[in-house]
Amino acid sequence: MTSDDKNTFAHRSVLLDSAVDYLVTDPQGRYIDGTFGRGGHSRLILDRLGDQGHLLGFDKDPEAIKAAESLAAEDARFSWFHGSFAEVALAMARRDWEQVDGVLLDLGVSSPQLDDPTRGFSFMRDGPLDMRMNPHQSPSAAEWLAQADEQDIANVIWRYGEERFSRRIARFVVERRQEAPIETTRQLAELVSEAVPKKEKHKHPATRTFQAIRIFINRELEDLEVCLSAVAERLAPGGRLVVISFHSLEDRLVKRFMRDLARGPKLPKGIPVTADQERSAFRLVGKASKAGDEEISDNVRARSAVMRVLERIDVNE
Repeated sequence: MTSDDKNTFAHRSVLLDSAVDYLVTDPQGRYIDGTFGRGGHSRLILDRLGDQGHLLGFDKDPEAIKAAESLAAEDARFSWFHGSFAEVALAMARRDWEQVDGVLLDLGVSSPQLDDPTRGFSFMRDGPLDMRMNPHQSPSAAEWLAQADEQDIANVIWRYGEERFSRRIARFVVERRQEAPIETTRQLAELVSEAVPKKEKHKHPATRTFQAIRIFINRELEDLEVCLSAVAERLAPGGRLVVISFHSLEDRLVKRFMRDLARGPKLPKGIPVTADQERSAFRLVGKASKAGDEEISDNVRARSAVMRVLERIDVNE
């Protein structure tokens, strides 16, 4: 596949306008797009920023970074960081940024990654079983499945995919790889279809397994936990964290994190506390938001999106 072919894979940002509406509260502020993708959210954020505003975009994917480089060449208010949003503290330190006014995380795999069969994310298109958001990092999904212990495979599929037939799928993987390596998305999808005895209506039997392996290979939940904690420490007063999740594991993690911060510190019963000690430095902004019918009809991937917003409070007010 040529680079021109790769450029045909477009990405439509979910909850685009509403996410940026919540995010940008100071046009002259500093902002982070933790999941640049192809720049859909970033370009709209830049449209809302003034001359002194700045946006820093993160992405693991080299193809996304090519798009980020092009945007940086067009707009001096934008810069990029090739790496995980879990490295937000490092990236900010390199720029001498102590605080930011907003961070946007649009989680999960992007449309170009799903649509490009050479990336190996989708069971709908046959290609090498890769699944790495950064193809220069190891291992690939195929490499991991070739050497992982049966119990480890089962644990990953259960933990990250909530697949009730995880042990059976893991057994099939170990038995099949003794005959020949599992190297393509089609091979894995067919294997899972054989292993799963009961099929869910309107859902491919490999859906949960592919999700689980992708999350594990890319350390998605671990990186998210690190990022959320780092961002909370570095939000300026009035600054906001906006997170768009696409499956229940992500959303539960984000919901719990934001809820606990908004509730404030848990102090032992019976110990006298002041009003300031009881007050949290954060608040939830609105309720969880979902895409409307019009957006879902235009982009089916929007149907599972959930957006949550957390704001740091100016305690001096």
